[in-house]
Amino acid sequence: MSKVVKNAEEAVKEIKDGSTIMFGGFGLCGIPENCINALVDNNIQNLICISNNAGVDEFGLGLLLRKHQMKKMIASYVGENKEFERQLLSGELEVELIPQGTLAERIRAGGFGIPAFFVPAGFGTEVQGDKEIREFNGKPHVMELGMTADYAIVKAWKGDENGNLIYRHTANNFNNMMASAGKITIAEVEELVPVGELEPNQIHTPGIFIQKIFKGTDYEKRIEFITEQ
Repeated sequence: MSKVVKNAEEAVKEIKDGSTIMFGGFGLCGIPENCINALVDNNIQNLICISNNAGVDEFGLGLLLRKHQMKKMIASYVGENKEFERQLLSGELEVELIPQGTLAERIRAGGFGIPAFFVPAGFGTEVQGDKEIREFNGKPHVMELGMTADYAIVKAWKGDENGNLIYRHTANNFNNMMASAGKITIAEVEELVPVGELEPNQIHTPGIFIQKIFKGTDYEKRIEFITEQ
């Protein structure tokens, strides 16, 4: 069965209300712009979204927030989105904040079939909650669970028709680990090539993890902050 689909609309058409979705990217770098826009257009509701952050008010996951399509946000950093802050403080949006390294490792563990692991981060804070605590080398550690999702949506620089992916520089970020942690993983790529054109040693995500792939269009690639001297 071919993994190639026509566009973002076709790629996300099976996603239903209430789905849990991982979104690759860090800030506005390496985010699946086309698929986010398609989910906005389809008005999918009550989504549980897992991402490093919530984008900005008028771009990225901020578009889903603006239309109140999120039920819950699981992230490590959300400081650049005023609508996120408003919905959090008003009780409209459920939020789970996770230390960034722990979030990354929970996703990696989920993709690799590791059910749980222990980390020192979060001990003695609200992150600890009622989680199991064990001591290793004289230091307390918090047990964290591996994380998976109904869907993972990632953005890559290049991909082939079998779903093998190459990310460009820092756009690798959360995309690579999320690709393995979705029950169904959708990849949008800037360049889609025939099988055999990618250098095997350069492939970051093997195609076995990808169920759908398409060539994206009209990427804005916004810069979150411009620093001038």
